Amino acid sequence: MLGTARGQQIYETNNSGTVGEYNATTGATINSSLVSYNSSGAVGLAVFGGNLWVGNYFANTVGEYNATTGATINSSLVSLNTPFGVAVSGGNLWVTSNSGGTIGEYNATTGATINASLVSGLSGPQLIAVSGGNLFVANTGAGTIGEYDATTGATVNASLVSGLSGPAGVAVSGGNLWVTNYSAGTIGEYNAITGATINSSLISGLSNPAGIALYGGNLFVINNTNGRIGEYNAITGATINSSLVSGLNGPYGIAVVPEPSTWAAGLLAVGALLFSICRRSAGCLRRGTHAC
Repeated sequence: MLGTARGQQIYETNNSGTVGEYNATTGATINSSLVSYNSSGAVGLAVFGGNLWVGNYFANTVGEYNATTGATINSSLVSLNTPFGVAVSGGNLWVTSNSGGTIGEYNATTGATINASLVSGLSGPQLIAVSGGNLFVANTGAGTIGEYDATTGATVNASLVSGLSGPAGVAVSGGNLWVTNYSAGTIGEYNAITGATINSSLISGLSNPAGIALYGGNLFVINNTNGRIGEYNAITGATINSSLVSGLNGPYGIAVVPEPSTWAAGLLAVGALLFSICRRSAGCLRRGTHAC
């Protein structure tokens, strides 16, 4: 998401079975254990509409939680084998099964299965992103980024980007694609439509980079081994703060979103706009004209 860099917050998963929340501008801790699991293995996560969804690899579940309070909404919203990457859009939830080599689609509210094998035949899929109606997934075993239709599961390009070294995370925006190479310690940038390389080592010298998020023109990157989150310029790769957040315990997934207190205001603004449009449209109909 490109936009203002003010008031954003970081959510990240830890192998210790927690989700931590931090100020994305200063790196200050908001709550290092906003969500706590009964088991380890929290990996991918997604945040939307005031809620967050977390893939728990060892518990074989995807849980849903309140993004402000951390309160449990449903710790076993979805049950599947080795869930890893999680993406949410339009009321739907997509989850990768790392050992099953699939992407499943579920109702994000009820957890009902839409298609447990929307995409199949993948090789150790990890983190996932949804953009423009398509899914982009890191196939760690194959060293590729694959692209698929988010509705039908049809293959757009199974090897959109290839020759990667342990791809783990992916972020997409404005026709560009950023990929973390866990084994090589780099972040590469690619054309999201053609897969053409823009810069295969836009950022280098990282410590097993995993999850990646784009916000305000900057990249926020999980360094799994040294337990840090670094911030970098998404265009130049320049380091803004290589240790924005430190002292984490096996971090992996990441999401960067506006401050939760702004979400309700945003929804109210949208509601007011829709109400205004409806009133205006009703007035036009009463006057018997469409030009209003």
